[in-house]
Amino acid sequence: MSYINTEHPDYIAKKALWKTYRDLYVGGEQLKINAHHYLTRRQKEPLDVYGERLGRVYYENYVGSIIDWYAATLFRREPMVMVEGTNDPAKRFINEFTEDCDLKGSSLSEFFRRQLIEMLVSGSSYILLDFPRVKTQAHSRAEEEASGASRAYLVGYQAEQVINWSHDEAGNYDWVVLRSRYTHKESVESGELVQENRWLYYDKTEFRVYRQLEGLSSSAGPVELIDSGRHALAKQRRTPVFEMTTPEGLWLMNKAALLQLEHFNKSNALSWALAMGLFASPVVYSDREWNQIVGESYYIQLGPQDRFGWTEPEGHVFQIAADNLARLQEEIYRVSYVLSQAGGRFSSQALQSGVSKQRDFSVTQEVLRAYGDIVKDTMKRILRSATSARDDGLAIDVSGLEEFDIGDFGAELADAERLLNLGIPSPTLRRQVFKKLAFKYLCDVRQEVKDRIAQEIDAGEQAVL
Repeated sequence: MSYINTEHPDYIAKKALWKTYRDLYVGGEQLKINAHHYLTRRQKEPLDVYGERLGRVYYENYVGSIIDWYAATLFRREPMVMVEGTNDPAKRFINEFTEDCDLKGSSLSEFFRRQLIEMLVSGSSYILLDFPRVKTQAHSRAEEEASGASRAYLVGYQAEQVINWSHDEAGNYDWVVLRSRYTHKESVESGELVQENRWLYYDKTEFRVYRQLEGLSSSAGPVELIDSGRHALAKQRRTPVFEMTTPEGLWLMNKAALLQLEHFNKSNALSWALAMGLFASPVVYSDREWNQIVGESYYIQLGPQDRFGWTEPEGHVFQIAADNLARLQEEIYRVSYVLSQAGGRFSSQALQSGVSKQRDFSVTQEVLRAYGDIVKDTMKRILRSATSARDDGLAIDVSGLEEFDIGDFGAELADAERLLNLGIPSPTLRRQVFKKLAFKYLCDVRQEVKDRIAQEIDAGEQAVL
């Protein structure tokens, strides 16, 4: 069973890169602990001096804040899940799923916000669609619902956890291997922590689960097969692992990481030089032997021809370094498409009209829309696969994720009113416009309420006809 831990060549090539990117995103104490990987040691710098610099290290985390801003702005309004069909139990499942998609209380928006952040940091994030495994076989749909076997849920995985895979001719996963590590105690009375390595293998019809236990004070045990069988998407002949990936040009961490590392090294070098400049060094010009003690509480006696002074930097290089740091900061924001937020000369404090703000924000808005399309496409694929596995017979669509606090709802309302006043003879158009406006205004209400509103709009339009 040792083959299960084999790593894909692309995974091996990116493993160190992902660790760097995650440290740069998290920052704080995590980066400080690993600072020796990123703080460049000067040529012939004494180890004790380098160690002192490591102890004083700090990190201005611009790229982490930018990624968080994108995730918060994109999900300012929740995505709208549109459900069409007559299967009421299936609609109840969709309502429960949007409120708690991972059986841990996370809403669908919350879950995908985390996956978006993971995608912007690592380039890809992975989502497993799974169903609870029950011991007894259900003989009817009612038994299946009662046992909870049909309650689909999602599990998010980081890029570092997808270790091996193969694609078919269409570019879909032929098979994939996920690896996770957990540290836990077997029981509250147990004194030893146990590390459990777990591998999940999925192909287009089957799954297998492997486990290896390892005590912190003992060697690793054998790799065991602990579960296997057909998975829920076997009828669709597809693996239940969905990849949410971004194009290279929109991989924010990859675009900004080297700039952030350069800023990190220069800002720490400048900080160290300024700190050392506060402790002026005495210099004595004398031909005779010098053995006197110099300090704040001491005085020295010199001969008539002796000279004494203090060295301190003139400051020219400090100004150059400060200007370069400001340019690096602006460049981090520029390559992340949010230059207007960089401050300094690119962020005017003068009052701007709404049209000017919208024009300045236009590039950022298009990037946000691209991320929104990626998220909506992944949501649709997952929801449609889940309802297909359950044989629900529902039509699922996802919209939204396109308003970023630039326009105002009044403008949307006015545009919709002008569209309807054109007199286009389409009841379907009227229904869809009404639903979109209602869901956008009530974006934070439960999916159950949205479904009821949609049904009432449909019923109202049918009555008019």
